[in-house]
Amino acid sequence: KQIRGQRKGRGSVFKSHSKHRKGAVKHRVLDFAERHGYIKGVVREIIHDPGRGAPIARVVFRCPYKYKLEKMNFIAAEGVYTGQFLFCGAKAQLKIGNILPLSAMPEGSIICNVEEKQGDRGKIARASGNYASIVAHNLDDGTTRIRLPSGSKKIVKSSCRAMVGICGGGGRLDKPMLKAGRAFHKYKAKRNCWPKVRGVAMNPVEHPHGGGNHQHIGKASTSKRDAPAGAKVGLIAARRTGRITGGSKD
Repeated sequence: KQIRGQRKGRGSVFKSHSKHRKGAVKHRVLDFAERHGYIKGVVREIIHDPGRGAPIARVVFRCPYKYKLEKMNFIAAEGVYTGQFLFCGAKAQLKIGNILPLSAMPEGSIICNVEEKQGDRGKIARASGNYASIVAHNLDDGTTRIRLPSGSKKIVKSSCRAMVGICGGGGRLDKPMLKAGRAFHKYKAKRNCWPKVRGVAMNPVEHPHGGGNHQHIGKASTSKRDAPAGAKVGLIAARRTGRITGGSKD
């Protein structure tokens, strides 16, 4: 019998609940105006996106090539307000909400919605309250070392863009859920992933951890990276297990 992790690939009841979502959140397409100068947009409204912790800013730009308006969805950095002018491009100022290439920002800058590769329109540090910071610029090969929200460091091209500031909606996890109904409504907007039945509470036919006269796993809880889909449960390709001790080494 398939385990739950395998059924998720089929879709059906495990599809994401995207009916009321407000659209993809991305930077502008990288054009001449952003590469060599800047372009001004105005924040029309700040809206809630169901299933997302961070608020969205609807930003309107005047299209540089045709007579029309470009409406973009940005992640609202903390401190962005309606009616604010946002500037995107290499010559934009270092102000909260503006979008600049990493090469235009000093070391130590706090940034969010960072591109992994030039022109991919934002991939890193997009959840509410998250931010990355610039550790160092390497001018010789045009790369920048950034610190990710997880604490790990990553090297990206200095031409990648990012928004200045931290994502709005921070402190979301400080308030306890308190009751199951709140968790129900939280995950109802996201996807079918709650409540989760533990593997040890199942029968052996439904899960590798199932069965036995006491609820116990009965084998190592780690599984290898190339384990077959039905056996890939527990701590997958764990480098280490157990409690995390010691402070963070920054």
